[in-house]
Amino acid sequence: MEIDFNHVLLNSAEFLMPFAFKLTQDHEEARDLFQETIYKALANEEKYSTGTNLKAWLYTIMRNIFINDYRKKSRQQLIFDGTAGDYYINSTRAVTYNDAVASINIKEIKKAIINLPEIFKHPFLLHFDGYKYTEIADILSEPLGTIKSRVHFARKLLKSQVERF
Repeated sequence: MEIDFNHVLLNSAEFLMPFAFKLTQDHEEARDLFQETIYKALANEEKYSTGTNLKAWLYTIMRNIFINDYRKKSRQQLIFDGTAGDYYINSTRAVTYNDAVASINIKEIKKAIINLPEIFKHPFLLHFDGYKYTEIADILSEPLGTIKSRVHFARKLLKSQVERF
């Protein structure tokens, strides 16, 4: 006797809502994510193998939808301006920015990085330049855990040395 996939899916999907909320931290977005997950599961019923873990399959679908949506949102650089555009269009005032505070902060951070002990400075600078932990471990011929802890301690030292405004 084959059990109807739709029936099993809809009766066992309530476990997805807490996971959706955990991912989104917003009730409305969690509902949308839940609905899209159910929709994709129903649309891809033929890809589900009977007898496999339905929960894991649904979690994977939900996680992938969330990640894809997050990537789309991060690529969109929308500027939302709630002010009337006429004011800014017709404005003849010149706007000047004072970068003095930012300049002071950058100098302070660079000084703190230079003063880091060499054992922390080199892995931190590589990480700061965009290298992944595994790449840094290969470059420095050190274990991955050692590199992660050195970057972590470098951050802690920098936080303690740099004054926050």
